Amino acid sequence: MKLYFTVLLSLYSMLGFSQTLIDDEGLRKSILLHKDLVSIPNLPEDEGRMLQNIDWIAQSYDALGFETTVLPSSTLPLLLTEKVYDPKLKTVLFYFHIDGQPLDKANWDQPDPFVPVLKAKDANGKWNKLDWDALNGSIDDEWRVFARAAADDKAPIIMLLAALQKMIAAKVVPKFNIKVIFDPEEEYSSSALLSTLSKYKDQYKADYFIVMDGPAHDSNKPTITYGCRGIVTCSITTYGAKLPQHSGHFGNYVSNPVFALADLLSSMKNNQGEVLIKDYYKGITITPEISEVLRSVPYDSTEFNNQLGIYTSEKIGTNYQEALQYPSLNIRQIGTSWTGENLKTVVPEFAKADIDVRLVPETDAQDQLEKIKKHIRTQGFHVIDRDPTDTERKTYAKIAKFTGSSGINSFRTDLDSEFGKTIALTLTKAFNEEPIKIRMMGGTVPIVPLINELNIPTLIIPMVNMDNNQHSPNENIRIGNLRQGILICEAILNAKL
Repeated sequence: MKLYFTVLLSLYSMLGFSQTLIDDEGLRKSILLHKDLVSIPNLPEDEGRMLQNIDWIAQSYDALGFETTVLPSSTLPLLLTEKVYDPKLKTVLFYFHIDGQPLDKANWDQPDPFVPVLKAKDANGKWNKLDWDALNGSIDDEWRVFARAAADDKAPIIMLLAALQKMIAAKVVPKFNIKVIFDPEEEYSSSALLSTLSKYKDQYKADYFIVMDGPAHDSNKPTITYGCRGIVTCSITTYGAKLPQHSGHFGNYVSNPVFALADLLSSMKNNQGEVLIKDYYKGITITPEISEVLRSVPYDSTEFNNQLGIYTSEKIGTNYQEALQYPSLNIRQIGTSWTGENLKTVVPEFAKADIDVRLVPETDAQDQLEKIKKHIRTQGFHVIDRDPTDTERKTYAKIAKFTGSSGINSFRTDLDSEFGKTIALTLTKAFNEEPIKIRMMGGTVPIVPLINELNIPTLIIPMVNMDNNQHSPNENIRIGNLRQGILICEAILNAKL
């Protein structure tokens, strides 16, 4: 085994690799470090435990010679750690979140989701518990650690920490100054962090920003994500009679608002999934160069659709990645005035559709809502932002209440930005192949307001396995992703910016 690593290390050196391999002993220490951190519950409603998490991380960075500062916020405090290696160097701000999603213990395959369990999969696809002493032997990259926050987001926290420990032990100095911000409420819309944008803007100041959150491509190859979609929500309510009416006495006489709502919603999209609202896709252009990047992401439509259980996809773009370059229009819930458990034979008083819109940089949250509102008017509706008065009911044949949120806009760093090209080249050299480049991921990270406030080149570096059951029972981190993530972090720390 030692000879194997020596030969591989020589090969990596010939290929221009700046970092060394992680042997099983080094990986074992990182896994146990991860186990220690994941064992501290991290639900924001438990302030005492959250402070334990913050203290654990602060002590770990103190040991590396970093300056650590606890920043009070409107709720839980944030932790900022930083180290200036040379004032002349650029500064990179890294982002992690400490908190985890709420628990549904009954659906976990272990008694306590905050007691990490090491598991291996057998030939029948069943995950079986391993004793932690198994780490003293040869470590299988396919083993996994199951626990809440094992992947999201404590695995990336450990990856960067382990990379820094490894470099310091080897007396290798990063090529830039480092700041790291730890968010205590990302799973709860980052209210703590966002409340501090003006107060601590100088502390967050940096030349570049790297967000270490989210899953890598399902191939588990190193991945760079250059942006994420934003989100804005709205609701549309149509009206019938002032009160629910008996369907026997008033069917065929009182109009059912569900049909008015259905007609309105069906006017917004065609059967290919294309949004028909005027100028909904305005400003979006997929150039041949962009299309080439989107097609470079590994994708098999048949396999993808089979996994989803759908016959075919909507026809927005020519593939999955291209579909994410456009704003979406999703009806997430439809309801009527009756919300009880049992059905009633009534003509409902109102019908309501709750909608979410995923945004891209070419679309602004409020502009997109205004387009929807204008479309409702073109369908003959009198649009208001409250329930109708008696006078309005007698005056207008079709009434719709429209309300919207403030929304979170998207962000995207240019694929040709110097920062993006440098990190891509760094990972190419480190792994002897180009990383997978995701121009826009479909989801929204709540810290986009921070990204837009800092107004600096930003990349998302996702490192955990796609099938980590993020936010769900049996969340896990694949050991191979933990090993690779440490190498990714080490490569980035060696990048010359």
